[in-house]
Amino acid sequence: LDARMQMLVSSSMGATAFQRGLGGMHALAHPLGALYDAHHGLLNAILMPYVLKANQDVISEKLSRLALYIGLDGSFEAFLQWVLDIREQLGIPHTLAEIGIDEEKAELVGRMATEDPSAGGNPIAFTQAQYSQLFQNAVQGVL
Repeated sequence: LDARMQMLVSSSMGATAFQRGLGGMHALAHPLGALYDAHHGLLNAILMPYVLKANQDVISEKLSRLALYIGLDGSFEAFLQWVLDIREQLGIPHTLAEIGIDEEKAELVGRMATEDPSAGGNPIAFTQAQYSQLFQNAVQGVL
């Protein structure tokens, strides 16, 4: 019984760690996957730099330290460029438009994103309008 309890505690800790920081990427990827039948992992990879940029004011310091740790210039911009470079090397599209997603449902996507459980893990509590704009930025390629 004790071993089972420890496994339950461990799995709960793992799930908590996994959910931490999923935020805006997943809050947008979930409705986009449902509405456009797009692959969840690909959506996250496309959305990542847009969400990082939208969260820059509150995550800049941490990502600057992370940039230093991985051997980059210690800045948010260096980390963001590193993410963009990796995506390019892997052949990940830069925009949602490249995988056939347009802006037509921006308002609906924004509403669905604010209601998504992952939205609570974002460092900034984005409004429906902010999520809609983030989505439009990712369609257009506006960082």
